[in-house]
Amino acid sequence: MAIEKIFKDDATEEKGERARMSSFVGAIAITDLVKTTLGPKGMDKILQSTGRGHGVTVTNDGATILKSLHIDNPAAKVLIDISKVQDDEVGDGTTSVVVLAGELLREAEKLVASKIHPMTIISGYRMAAECARNALLQRVVDNKENAEKFKSDLMKIAKTTLSSKILSQDKEHFAQLAVEAVMRLKGSTNLEAIQIIKKPGGSLKDSFLDEGFILDKKIGLGQPKRIENAKILVANTAMDTDKVKIYGARVRVDSMSKVAEIEGAEKEKMREKVQKIIAHGINCFVNRQLIYNFPEELFADAGILAIEHADFDGIERLALVTGGEIASTFDNPESVKIGHCKLIEEIMIGEDKLIHFSGVEMGQACTIVLRGASHHVLDEAERSLHDALCVLSQTVNDTRVLLGGGWPEMVMAKEVDELARKTPGKKSHAIEAFSRALVAIPTIIADNAGLDSADLVAQLRAAHHTEGCNAGIDVISGSVGDMAELGISESFKVKQAVLLSATEAAEMILRVDEIITCAPRQREDRM
Repeated sequence: MAIEKIFKDDATEEKGERARMSSFVGAIAITDLVKTTLGPKGMDKILQSTGRGHGVTVTNDGATILKSLHIDNPAAKVLIDISKVQDDEVGDGTTSVVVLAGELLREAEKLVASKIHPMTIISGYRMAAECARNALLQRVVDNKENAEKFKSDLMKIAKTTLSSKILSQDKEHFAQLAVEAVMRLKGSTNLEAIQIIKKPGGSLKDSFLDEGFILDKKIGLGQPKRIENAKILVANTAMDTDKVKIYGARVRVDSMSKVAEIEGAEKEKMREKVQKIIAHGINCFVNRQLIYNFPEELFADAGILAIEHADFDGIERLALVTGGEIASTFDNPESVKIGHCKLIEEIMIGEDKLIHFSGVEMGQACTIVLRGASHHVLDEAERSLHDALCVLSQTVNDTRVLLGGGWPEMVMAKEVDELARKTPGKKSHAIEAFSRALVAIPTIIADNAGLDSADLVAQLRAAHHTEGCNAGIDVISGSVGDMAELGISESFKVKQAVLLSATEAAEMILRVDEIITCAPRQREDRM
């Protein structure tokens, strides 16, 4: 008996079939969880945390849903990871990538059950993925030469991305916002320059895009409300040395006049600091920390606009956008980079006053102000818009575009099926399975819309046997439609990322034949 036991008491191991089963079950469960959010008629999930404050999130963004789950199953964790990576890499297609990986595993499960070795399945999947990618490459459209066409491509992509989100009702409006914002970036994928401010009130339609930068702060008392040709010093420094900060020091005085002297010294210290700051020749001072009344007075006398407690996100971005740097010491003005903008003024949005910086150094900067009924609506709107912005900025870099609506999956499935016919041996089963997994995506889109998926997918498949066919699922009319006419487009980069990540994830889970769970370390009773 002694030979049997390698592990500690509480450690468990699952070998071969059992390990694989538990991987499949975990991965497929995750897929079933998010697959109802796929497509234009996909539903949302409410995530309620049990922690303090019981935060409620309403979302249908695959990555957001999966990020919030605490899961023990190792295979499920792999899928959560790919959705995170998809989110960071291209920003959209987070649900699709999980669904595709899940479907690949669902198919693999059947193959393993019929005694095909996982390695055979993996090499079949690899061939199929390569073939599917080439099928897409042959069909991409690239309009980067023609600015007009390219802009309409971007609009279509934005609308397609938004149609599965909360913004689908006003997708015209938001697609316009997103495209304009991304066009300003002139090809950089740095979304830092696009700031999103959420202000409850109004409806989603009232959201707008503003050139320049908006800081969510009020202007201090008795200070200029409007500054032209602003020179801005962005700082992160303590402006509250009204008290002598000598820690644990006790000062004994023998009369009241001495107290006054100490106070005077403190004030002098502060006045010197303010003088140093003013010496930079600025007319706007933005500080991340508090500014006390006395320095604020001094700034107001000098006609300098002082803004305190600028939030961190805001201040970093403000420095970036105005072309300044964040300073914390002021002894040598020549080495400090000062930011510039043409005009600073106070504006009202809803009930709140904000400070608007226009004509900033970094021409591509802009702010999107989202309005909406409640915080939950705004948060979800921000996530949806973020997805759209990511996809668009990726598309500006890699201008290849595909049709959407299940069309790419059908194109890939058709090519993969043909590959399966040519391939001898057991691999052909795996390749066929890959094609079935691809077809699952249009099937799920149709199911989510409450349509007869079997019938629609059969029609699609038939339609795709003619050359150069543009058929996909038109969820709105509930039939097979022409995707080119409907203007449903997707970015090639997103589709490619979905395809490759899903295949790799499925392959990784398939490779597993043993799961070892370590015993938790026993805590000693410290009595």
